[in-house]
Amino acid sequence: MKITHTEIYRFSIPMEPFVIATGTMHFAQNVLVRIYTDTGIHGIGECSAFPMIVGETQETCIAIAKDFAAILKGKDPLDIPERMNDLLGYADHNSTIKSAFDMALFDIAAKNAGLPLYKFLGGQKRTIETDMTIGIDTPEGMANTALKYINQGCRILKIKLGKNVHDDIERVKHIREAVGEEITLRLDANQGWSFDDALFALGALEKYNIEFCEQPMRTWYDDKLPELNLNSPIKLMADESCYNHHDARKLINSQSTTYLNIKFSKSGGILEAQKIHEEALQTGVKCMIGSMLETRIALSANLHFAYASPNVEFFDLDTALLGHLVDPVVGGLTYNGYFLDVPDEIGIGAEADEFFLEKCESWVV
Repeated sequence: MKITHTEIYRFSIPMEPFVIATGTMHFAQNVLVRIYTDTGIHGIGECSAFPMIVGETQETCIAIAKDFAAILKGKDPLDIPERMNDLLGYADHNSTIKSAFDMALFDIAAKNAGLPLYKFLGGQKRTIETDMTIGIDTPEGMANTALKYINQGCRILKIKLGKNVHDDIERVKHIREAVGEEITLRLDANQGWSFDDALFALGALEKYNIEFCEQPMRTWYDDKLPELNLNSPIKLMADESCYNHHDARKLINSQSTTYLNIKFSKSGGILEAQKIHEEALQTGVKCMIGSMLETRIALSANLHFAYASPNVEFFDLDTALLGHLVDPVVGGLTYNGYFLDVPDEIGIGAEADEFFLEKCESWVV
């Protein structure tokens, strides 16, 4: 099997403004790739650029995608480690756009094997329930959003923080008082606090029964994570501090965190995500599968990976519910309330709506 050509699409998804500690997103800066082969099989992949976190924009992803497509042309798509090495040999980092190519290659491989991706990865279905993320707003506004989600059947809330630490404490206080004690609350500071602020906030927030707090500090304070982890009454989860399995190993060995957050846009796709999961599995460090602002295409791949990754115990796969104003996907992941499933079709099982793609700027390499 050989790769014949790749289609690249500017896959912009209009959405309601979404605010986190590092910025506001007004549309999902996504890129879609479809890799075609000489056997008639093609694979689909999607990534969502989040420049304030990963450092890639939609424009940089598209530019690199054209180079990647040229590099892969004429090569065997089934040798995924070698193909990803080809991309690494050309450009270090750029994990977001790499994840789209990785995803498309795994889609091809699973289709070639005649299996749904989760079965191709050696997994089996299990019950998976996503949280819902509340963007930064006033304490009252965030409490109202929390109540809206709870009234729709949500049982797990992830609260974005990382602005003024005293305001952040008020945000959590208002939400806990609004939703009661039975709802699971998670925090995500998105690198917004200093060490002193983090230590103060985590101590003050303990009484609100918090499951864990993601990425309290900037990654340049990673050397202080072991001290924070030791002194925090709330369990920590490394997100932006963990891009690859080497990061995972260092975080685990230094006792810097209790949990790890795996995202394809950081790991560069499924292949490296598997390695992170393996590092964590060896030491019993539980993981979360997270996402940026992807549609149900990439979310489907996330769910397939989760089915095949028993050490992934937390699920943050709500992005298609977070104010996307269109759903340009046929097939793929479905939501039954906040419980997730994928159809047993071969590959990822999701495709882009052709009518939506007709409106997207595109390139063929």
